[in-house]
Amino acid sequence: MAYDADVIVIGAGLAGLAATAELVDAGRKVILLDQEPEQSLGGQAHWSFGGLFLVGSPEQRRLRIRDSHELAWQDWLGTAGFDRPEDHWPRSWAEAYVDFAAGEKRSWLHRQGVRLFPVVGWAERGGYDATGHGNSVPRFHITWGTGPGLVAPFERRVRAGVARGLAELRFRHRVTGLSRTAGSVDTVSGEVLEPSDAERGRPSSREVAGAFELKAQAVIVTSGGIGGNHELVRANWPERLGKPPRRMLSGVPAHVDGKMLAIAEAAGGRIINRDRMWHYTEGIDNWNPVWPQHGIRILSGPSPLWLDARGKRLPVPLFPGFDTLGTLEHIMRTGHDHTWFVLTQKIIEKEFTLSGSEQNPDLTGKSVRGVLGRARGGAPGPVQAFMDHGADFIVEPSPDDLVRRMNELTGDPLISPDVLRREMVARDREIAHSFTKDLQVTAMRGARKYLGDRLIRTAAPHRLLDPKAGPLIAVRLNILTRKTLGGLETDLSSRVLTDGGVPLPGVYAAGEAAGFGGGGVHGYRSLEGTFLGGCLFSGRTAGRAAARALS
Repeated sequence: MAYDADVIVIGAGLAGLAATAELVDAGRKVILLDQEPEQSLGGQAHWSFGGLFLVGSPEQRRLRIRDSHELAWQDWLGTAGFDRPEDHWPRSWAEAYVDFAAGEKRSWLHRQGVRLFPVVGWAERGGYDATGHGNSVPRFHITWGTGPGLVAPFERRVRAGVARGLAELRFRHRVTGLSRTAGSVDTVSGEVLEPSDAERGRPSSREVAGAFELKAQAVIVTSGGIGGNHELVRANWPERLGKPPRRMLSGVPAHVDGKMLAIAEAAGGRIINRDRMWHYTEGIDNWNPVWPQHGIRILSGPSPLWLDARGKRLPVPLFPGFDTLGTLEHIMRTGHDHTWFVLTQKIIEKEFTLSGSEQNPDLTGKSVRGVLGRARGGAPGPVQAFMDHGADFIVEPSPDDLVRRMNELTGDPLISPDVLRREMVARDREIAHSFTKDLQVTAMRGARKYLGDRLIRTAAPHRLLDPKAGPLIAVRLNILTRKTLGGLETDLSSRVLTDGGVPLPGVYAAGEAAGFGGGGVHGYRSLEGTFLGGCLFSGRTAGRAAARALS
């Protein structure tokens, strides 16, 4: 049989690039397909903050963080909560991934030119017992250059493969079917879309200009998840998280629609853990959107007062940065889709960072001067832009004025000035002395014992009603779609499995399409910094496994 390539990779995001890079390094001929134009190469990784989960890194040791493989595995298990028969391969992938994160991950990336910001972040702090959800220590390493800095070495390797005649990039190729010859999936068919000059992330034309059919010995699916398809998100929404939101923002472009997952399933692949998903609760409307319903996530330090739609504080330990899905579950049982941060100017200057490469031009542009400029005072430039233009930000001198504007924004007088003032005064009383029963105050003080938090992440505890710390700020927070935690079930060689538990001949999967490995390496929850790394690890695995298996 005449093949067009040894392997066809579907999806030119980070997982697809990693798989393709490994294949060309092994001397295999690859065709990389993507429905979007070339300017969107790198997919969602380009837009990311570049966070990487590492265990026992030099960056941790320099900050006196004592970490270990055993502690990380304990945290992963407590967070994932594996409890289903179909968690066999996800758990196996999780064990392999923690080995990778505690082993060669950093050195492998370092050899390719990836460098890390020296301050390690502490995401998903949990707040439960030692075997429960959360990171026991800071592990969130930011790529110097954020998402684009992480994509660059893999794009470079792929383009080197193009120059050698081993890789071919075909954009505007939308896959619509996978089919078999003699039992093995070897044919990829679909539509060629008309050329598009749409900027990265913006909707591109869906006008069909032709058709294609390509044959290869193996196919690797790296097409991403469902976060841009709100209809599918709601259809898969689990009962344990309450009713799905009436209104959601999108953390990913609209083309992240999950259609390729259905195509792989129709070809015989098994999708597991559809109901496991990862959405953020601190989303704000992007005042300068790129894609429809474009939302940005606030990465906050631990100090803002977090209130529900009626002005009541969220329960312990649902503080900023502690338990994303625990917070989502609580919110969706309140009968409202939104919550509020209430904070001071002093807090926003020290603790607010916005997720995404475009919201951190200093880190993305690798500007040491720009990063040092964050210490000069005032809110970071992108944060200030949201304060000036964002629909969800309210700045006022007094609680009464703040409540009036909050109720005007929602169009419903849900919050009483007396309720907000009572919450603020009670919290301020706990700040006034060195003892407290308020566990958020305890968390704030504990955070400042970590040098990284004290330097750039956590404001000195102070009274919210202290005029010197003002003005007061309220931020309406919305549900923001992001990651699919379930996906195509794969074994440790990234081979897609069928309902019978045997490999689907010729088909591999990696990245979000495979639940970042196995069909759900995270289980129910993420420790953060694990999505990009999951794309790299599973993409590398798929590329190497396919290269070995070819005749």
